[in-house]
Amino acid sequence: MSDPHVVEVSRTISAPPDQVWQLMTSPTGSAALLGDGAVLGGKGEPWRTASGPHGVVRSYHPLEQLRVSWHADDDGPASLVEMDLRPAGEGTELVVRHERVADGSSVDLRQHWSAAMDRLVASAAP
Repeated sequence: MSDPHVVEVSRTISAPPDQVWQLMTSPTGSAALLGDGAVLGGKGEPWRTASGPHGVVRSYHPLEQLRVSWHADDDGPASLVEMDLRPAGEGTELVVRHERVADGSSVDLRQHWSAAMDRLVASAAP
């Protein structure tokens, strides 16, 4: 049985982990994942999108993991988004896990993260 307070989405990207990491932490990749205006910095640095979601980088392990706090808007409760990179053949599997999801929002967030992953994959294409 799945936890209704956790959303997990993954994609395999046809690029090695170092290239996927560079993309994720670039302005283009940050915006693809989190939303327009988001720029991911180092641990403890805030991020904010033009549409409202914002948070702070909680964990920053190059080539392996990025974890950010997530607030849907200024009044939104805190949740946690973890992005893990795993080698997958000649590519990289990126797993996004959103924890502490509010009741009733898991379907919307699954669609959000699925679309975000699609945007990231598209921006990684040569």
